[in-house]
Amino acid sequence: MKISLKVGKVENEVAEAVIVFFFEKFHEDKGPDGVYKKLDSALGGMLKDLVNNKEFEGKGDQVLLIHTSKFLKAKKLLLVGLGKQDDFYLDLIRRRVGNGLKRVRDIGTSKAVIAMPERIPQKFKTADIFQGIVEGAELALFKFDKLVSEKEKEKEIKELTLLLESRQDFKEAQKGVDAGEKVSSAVNMSRELIIKPANFSTPTFLAEKAREIAKALRLKCKVLSEREIKKLRMGAFLSVAKGSKEPPKFIIMDYHPRRAKPHTIVVVGKGITFDSGGICLKPSKDLYKMKYDMAGGAVVLGVIQAAASLKLPLRVVGLIPATENLPSGSATKPGDVVISHSGKSIEVQNTDAEGRLILADALAFAKRFKPAAIIDLATLTGACIVALGDQAIGMMGNDQKLMEMFREAGMQTFERVWELPLWKEYEEQIKSDVADIKNIGSNGGAGAILGGIFLKKFVGDCPWIHLDIAGTAWTDRDKDYIPKGATGVGVRLITQVLRNWK
Repeated sequence: MKISLKVGKVENEVAEAVIVFFFEKFHEDKGPDGVYKKLDSALGGMLKDLVNNKEFEGKGDQVLLIHTSKFLKAKKLLLVGLGKQDDFYLDLIRRRVGNGLKRVRDIGTSKAVIAMPERIPQKFKTADIFQGIVEGAELALFKFDKLVSEKEKEKEIKELTLLLESRQDFKEAQKGVDAGEKVSSAVNMSRELIIKPANFSTPTFLAEKAREIAKALRLKCKVLSEREIKKLRMGAFLSVAKGSKEPPKFIIMDYHPRRAKPHTIVVVGKGITFDSGGICLKPSKDLYKMKYDMAGGAVVLGVIQAAASLKLPLRVVGLIPATENLPSGSATKPGDVVISHSGKSIEVQNTDAEGRLILADALAFAKRFKPAAIIDLATLTGACIVALGDQAIGMMGNDQKLMEMFREAGMQTFERVWELPLWKEYEEQIKSDVADIKNIGSNGGAGAILGGIFLKKFVGDCPWIHLDIAGTAWTDRDKDYIPKGATGVGVRLITQVLRNWK
């Protein structure tokens, strides 16, 4: 979709459809220069009649399509309510834009115009509003159909024009548009990797995608083979890979701009391209979804792409341990003990708690970059879904300042986080009788927290955040700007943290 920004007036726009947003009580504006007064005049009092008849009053759940070709140069006008002005928040613009564009797309619109909403509270910057508009558009209209051979003629919005009434805001608006396109592109790339079936999206394929991104953005990329992983003594990672014929890959991406701040941020993502549970086989119901267990790794690729595209002044290193977790005659057995890259011995009591094993070696490896922070994210535990559902990312860490940065970025992006405790008392539950630690807890409770407790053992004193995205990485229903399937959650959140970094 081609997105452009221009200065113009809604009532003069030539378009198939124009989308206009209104807060409640918009009709009470007394100035003659407002969009409502101008549109109402051009429409011969139609808007006033709609308000008087309570057909459209700007309420948050109101959307109304009217045909306007007899009055305006635009054929259709979509009125979208934003609710009360005092209740406005940034994600609302993404939601309303996403829903509005899907509505006009479904009636056959290929070229649409969105007018900058009026009366946005002053605390919201123009750049942020336009970034939100672009994200709402690009993320809502994402569709993965590359494996469908017989495609119906799709309804598609090919051109989107964003309309500003004042030239003085043009530079800031363009900044927001550019950021929105780069971030959305990274999210949608990650979504595509996650949605692709596991016979396509293999560890080797992920490595090839990393090289492709690195070449396009002139980044460093190194992919370690199984032999090289063995040399690093990553016994925990390799214990998961033993049951599969697909060779494991350890992907290292390094975005290091010349004028970077003296901080290195390492982002680590779980890259289990298919998770059967290993010898501790999962039930067959919904097993096909376990292609999404590499969502953390896909998000790392998205974050690196976004950081490099936005030319952020930070060094960002991405680490992805990628493998399948399958049962076979060579697979790791419950009760086996493996030696991790850090030297710690791990008793594998459950082969379906494999994500923490591959992350353990990646986190220990991350310390060699002497990072200012390590961020890991993973579809780690079903327990996190039980605790937080599909609305919040489970967050754990050892640095309160860093966690506060994630809380702030979570509200900006609406990829919200909720802290779970890592109290010392939980450590008792992962003590092993035959090794340093075991990979599951003793009593079956606090599963998400114990996953974090386990990972904490491998980061030492380095500031660290663990994000459990098990409940948020996939959705079984369409949401406002999140189509059914992979969400790409984490790309916008971590990118925002990096943009906010001081």
